[in-house]
Amino acid sequence: MADALFHLRDVSFAFGPREVIRNLTWRLAPGHFYGIVGPNGCGKTTLLMLMMGYYAPQRGEILFEGRPVGTYRRRALATKMALVPQDFTINFDFSVFDIVMMGRYPHIPRFSSPVRGEIEKVRGVMAEMGIEGLADRSVMALSGGEKQRVVFARALAQDTSVLFLDEATSNMDIQHTLHALARVSDRVSGGRTAIGVFHDLNLAAMFCDRLVFMTAGQIAVSGETGNVLNETAIARVFGVESRVVRHPLTGGIQVLFHKESRS
Repeated sequence: MADALFHLRDVSFAFGPREVIRNLTWRLAPGHFYGIVGPNGCGKTTLLMLMMGYYAPQRGEILFEGRPVGTYRRRALATKMALVPQDFTINFDFSVFDIVMMGRYPHIPRFSSPVRGEIEKVRGVMAEMGIEGLADRSVMALSGGEKQRVVFARALAQDTSVLFLDEATSNMDIQHTLHALARVSDRVSGGRTAIGVFHDLNLAAMFCDRLVFMTAGQIAVSGETGNVLNETAIARVFGVESRVVRHPLTGGIQVLFHKESRS
């Protein structure tokens, strides 16, 4: 895969004595929606932080566009990568518009004010996410779901080639979850790349064309979603029984779980 967007080679990372990522190797091509799934504590979020350069591997290396990710300046990376985190906490009384505008800061020269085009881009993304009516509201006065839509809008306004999602829809209802992930999928269809951590296998199956199963800091299974999302992989990684079927209306993959047996 000569055109790898990311290339992780024998990457390991530990928090103190606890090794979280172990000898992980993975190559990602651009233009796909990658889903990362696995049990709690298997290293999914840590893997995202390593790929974004927030953490440095203790062993191995991570190349982004053929260059070690740690050699990029933070501002340069911010023009290429955006993150929608699971939790968003801010203790300042910024308006929703101000928060979304923060996504444009990496593209605006230092000590300059946003020009008309930047403001129009922000308003367009807010309309796309259905939050234009919240523009003047304080972000501290929003519900958890509204806040998460604002964070999605900020990342989309950043207009990067790579979008990371870290359990990004956990605070949102199903309507807004589907809407937000569809907006991400639209961008992938246009050539961008998305890499998301998912707990819901059915959401991952619906939107991701590539899937990675992680366990104990390593990749257990990876490939095209239709090929790797099966009962064997789910049992191996999650230790649960399931049935993977085609939905009769959409034709998409659907995972049905067995109830946990009672002894």
